[in-house]
Amino acid sequence: MSYLQDAKAHFVASHQNPINQALHHLTNLLAIAAVIYLFYDWRMTLVCLLLTQVFALGGHAVFEKNEPAFVKYPGITILVSLAWSFEHWFGLRQLWQHFKPKATA
Repeated sequence: MSYLQDAKAHFVASHQNPINQALHHLTNLLAIAAVIYLFYDWRMTLVCLLLTQVFALGGHAVFEKNEPAFVKYPGITILVSLAWSFEHWFGLRQLWQHFKPKATA
C-alpha cells in the first residue's frame, strides 16, 4: 500500500463518529474559505483557520476520544481530509463503485 493509501485508511478509521465526520466536513469548508479570504481579508483567514482547529480537535476530544490522524500522518492528512470530503459531498465514491469492474469468481 502507498503512503497516501495508508494515510487515507488511518484517516477513515479515526473518523467513525457521524458528528465528528460532520465537524470535519465543516473544517474542510472553512479551510477552503480561508484560502479564498486570503485574497480579501487576512483576518478572516486567521478566523477560519482557528475555527478549523477548534472544530477538528474538539471533534476528536469530545466525540471520537482519539488523537487526530494528523499526529501519525502530518501534512498529507490535509489532502486526505479534503479528498474524503469531496468524495462524500459529490458522491464520487458511490459513482466509482458503480463503474468499478466487478470481480469474477
